[in-house]
Amino acid sequence: MGSTYQPLIEAEAPDSPFRLYESWYQEATNVEGELLANAMTLATVDEMGKPSARLVMLKGFTVEGFVFYTNFHSRKGHDLARNAQAALVFWWPTLARQVRMQGEVHNYDPVKSTDFFQNRPRPYQVGAWASPQSQIVPDVEYLEDRVRDVETKYPEGNLPRPPHWGGYQLIPDRMEFWQGKDNHLHDRLEYIRLETGDWELQRLAP
Repeated sequence: MGSTYQPLIEAEAPDSPFRLYESWYQEATNVEGELLANAMTLATVDEMGKPSARLVMLKGFTVEGFVFYTNFHSRKGHDLARNAQAALVFWWPTLARQVRMQGEVHNYDPVKSTDFFQNRPRPYQVGAWASPQSQIVPDVEYLEDRVRDVETKYPEGNLPRPPHWGGYQLIPDRMEFWQGKDNHLHDRLEYIRLETGDWELQRLAP
C-alpha cells in the first residue's frame, strides 16, 4: 500500500457515520478502478444460527439506512424473516478502504419498491417473475420456459411488481471504517449508536 491514503483521525471524523460513509462512497464511485462501488456483502443467519453471505447491490442510502432489493423467497429473504439482524461489508481495494456495519433489517417502503421495480429494464422485470430464486430447478430449459410464459402473459410494457419481490433497509447500530496504511497500523474507527440516537466514536486496534 502506498503512502497516499488519507489517515482516519478522530478529531476530523464527523459526528454521524452516514456523513463519513457518503464521502467515502462518492470517492469510490469516482476513482478509476472501482467498477462496482455499490457492491456489498450481505451476511444473514438461518434458524439454526448458520451464517450465509452473498454480494448484493446497494440501491440507496439515507441517514436512516441502506437499501437493497431482492426476492423475499430467496435464502436471504427466509433468513431475514426469521432473524432480522444482519451485517453489510463494503470493500474498495483501490482506496484500501472497508466499511462494516450491523443492524436490524426492515421491509422497505412498498411504494418506493414498486417505483424502483417499474424503472428497471424489462428483462429484469421478467426475471423477477420467472426465477424462483434459491430454489432447486431441473435445468436451464425450465427457467427459459418460465421466461416465455411470463413474456406471453405480459407481452409489452412494464410488468407489475411481484408480491414476492421488494426492498429491505438495514438500519445500522454499529458502523466501522477501516483505512489501510502501508505500515499495517491500519486505521479503524467505529461508531456505536447510543439509546439517545447519537453516535459514540472509538478507535479499534488493527
